[in-house]
Amino acid sequence: MMDLMEKFKAQAKSSPKVIVYPEGEDDRILEAVSMVSKEGIAKPILLGKEDAIKQIAAEKKIDITGIPIINPKESDKIESYAVSYSEKKGGIKQSVAARMVKKSLFFGAMMVASNDADGMVAGIANATASVLTASGLAIGYQDGVSTPSSFFIMVVPEALGEKDKTFIFADCTVAIDPTAEQLAGIAIASGINAKALLDLDPKIAMLSFSTKGSASHDSVDKVVQAVKIAKQTAPDMKIDGEFQADAAIVAKVAAKKVKESDVAGQANVLVFPDLNTGNVAYKLTQYLAGAKAVGPVLQGFKKPVNDLSRGASVEDVIGVSAITVIQAQG
Repeated sequence: MMDLMEKFKAQAKSSPKVIVYPEGEDDRILEAVSMVSKEGIAKPILLGKEDAIKQIAAEKKIDITGIPIINPKESDKIESYAVSYSEKKGGIKQSVAARMVKKSLFFGAMMVASNDADGMVAGIANATASVLTASGLAIGYQDGVSTPSSFFIMVVPEALGEKDKTFIFADCTVAIDPTAEQLAGIAIASGINAKALLDLDPKIAMLSFSTKGSASHDSVDKVVQAVKIAKQTAPDMKIDGEFQADAAIVAKVAAKKVKESDVAGQANVLVFPDLNTGNVAYKLTQYLAGAKAVGPVLQGFKKPVNDLSRGASVEDVIGVSAITVIQAQG
């Protein structure tokens, strides 16, 4: 995983982007942002009370010299952001929009929506649901996507005849029971990220307990419909299914079960039908196969947003920052 993270950092440094951090009064954020700035991984902006941030930095001996600090409650952008959001949503009073914009998470998301920042990293002091809600309202979703989702980069040792085999697993942490339309959006977003982050030629398998009609059930029908929608929305992407997991990744099995496919037996992006299967699968792969799991990484928004766990380390914040920059590059 360290090699992968170093790769991400190097790629981010090739064209650093402006990343906003709404939780600027957390010392882990300050330490990470200091390193991100010095190493040229990103161009950070901190949100919060300037005096409080500088006091914490001084107490912790963290150098944040030259890093912009914005207090959302006092920013001269409040009015323009409020007008922009009010017009975008229609029917929301500007006074209500102004109150929303003064909150750091929402202000950060509006910075991204307004091109004042290229991406946002948050969640170390806010619930994931709050990050998703603010980003969905202010930034919105990519074309063909109606819900946020996530993915893990799974590096599996000695898998399928290769020393290390890298997969994208989606969605394992966000979308509980996606509709066919939402599942199609997850597949498309996952393919985009496979290319952007890993430079993979995405071969996207929509997974089920059925392979090309071998079983009948409403849950199978959902996957079949998702495949159709995804292919119509992104005709240039290699997307196929419904596949059982072995038919998706094992060439010998695919040869027996699937007549023609440019995905079967060679998939590198695995899209699970619901959160139950996705979450179980990534954890079993991680602990039984000794796979390295990088993530979860958020996807589906028009512009990059990533969520941190409450227990995130400084290194975690730096790694997520690098990934967010690469998403912005792509």
